[in-house]
Amino acid sequence: MLCANEEVTIGNPMSAVLTAEPDVRAAMREIGARARAAARVVAIAPAEQKTRALTAAARLLRERSQDILAANARDLVEARSRGLTPAFIDRLKLDERRVEAIAIAVEDIAALPDPVGRVLATFERPNGLKIERVATPLGVVGVIYESRPNVTADAGALCLKSGNAVVLRGGSDSFHSSAAIHACLAAGLAEAGLPEAAISRAPFASREAVGEMLSGLDGALDVIVPRGGKSLVDRVQREARVPVFAHLEGVVHVYVDETADLEMARAILVNSKMRRTGVCGAAETLLIARAGVARLARPLLDALIAAGCAIRGDAEICARLPDAVPATEDDWRAEYLDAILSVRVVSGLDEAIRHIETYGSHHTDCIITEDKAAAQRFLAEVDSAIVLHNASTQFADGGEFGFGAEIGIATGRMHARGPVGVEQLCTFKYRVRGQGQTRA
Repeated sequence: MLCANEEVTIGNPMSAVLTAEPDVRAAMREIGARARAAARVVAIAPAEQKTRALTAAARLLRERSQDILAANARDLVEARSRGLTPAFIDRLKLDERRVEAIAIAVEDIAALPDPVGRVLATFERPNGLKIERVATPLGVVGVIYESRPNVTADAGALCLKSGNAVVLRGGSDSFHSSAAIHACLAAGLAEAGLPEAAISRAPFASREAVGEMLSGLDGALDVIVPRGGKSLVDRVQREARVPVFAHLEGVVHVYVDETADLEMARAILVNSKMRRTGVCGAAETLLIARAGVARLARPLLDALIAAGCAIRGDAEICARLPDAVPATEDDWRAEYLDAILSVRVVSGLDEAIRHIETYGSHHTDCIITEDKAAAQRFLAEVDSAIVLHNASTQFADGGEFGFGAEIGIATGRMHARGPVGVEQLCTFKYRVRGQGQTRA
């Protein structure tokens, strides 16, 4: 936690030292104004120049790894003194391997095709007008996130690659780690001759800075992306005065159809739930078709229990599995983010789809089946950002989609839905070429 009397240095172009009780509102609006000016530069920057900036940033992350680890050690001391959980400490902690992974991620983003200027469609009107739909940057992206220091690098790199400026506000728990990582990104921009304000960082741990970003920084921000827990995302969605790319929850379902291959279903289900229980793509509810329950239920549930998962079941599941805890209505809506799974027997595909529509969060849902017609219906009718057939829900990840990385997963119905990578951080405009045409 930033102490009231602690000094914080903002990287150039705002290099002045802010001391106790700074005017957060004025400083944040100045950061927004500088980011808006930088956005005009990076929007038209050549692809090679953006790549040079990111490549330099990756090199500096490696060269300054000891500085980053020292900053992270400060954050860890403060986190432990506050009694934060081991799982939280693990998300916050950096080591040489994790710093190297951050550098590699930045290099991977640098190597992606430049999304800016892509011609998305072309057509010619009967009057001879030639029209192109062309990808353009969104402008200035605000990213508000919690404890993971790597988000500083991922978000900064993704926004720069897509021709956007970004204002980052990391969690107070990773304050020093994020500052050290951000310094590498800013130095990479300077080496490439781009404005350092293109990747700006809020130098305040106070929640007042979040409030200023939600207000839009006096019109500077074009979109906000929250990365964190339910309370953060809920606040952003309620209070933001600019569009938001986000998901509130990941209530993820796996529906096992009566035709499912048992071995495939077992492998997919255990991976979907237990590979990492705390990610938004982790399965939270299992639905089993009644016609297949005698063949499938006990082997699947035994495999989950063997992997350390607790089961909360409906009456039929509890009758088959004495160790299961009876599920409540709240369990069908729960995002456990833990080794707990709610399980229900459904009459078939129609009821499975109704259950997902009633209790789901439109994030990620999966069907396991050998029936191609059932799979096609599920993929067409389940209204989630990501729908899968015979594959683990833990593939709900921008890196696994080939996006290089993601700034988050969006479950709304704006143009960015699912993993938000460099292409989704672009909008478009129309270029119209004529030869003197006028309208009657």
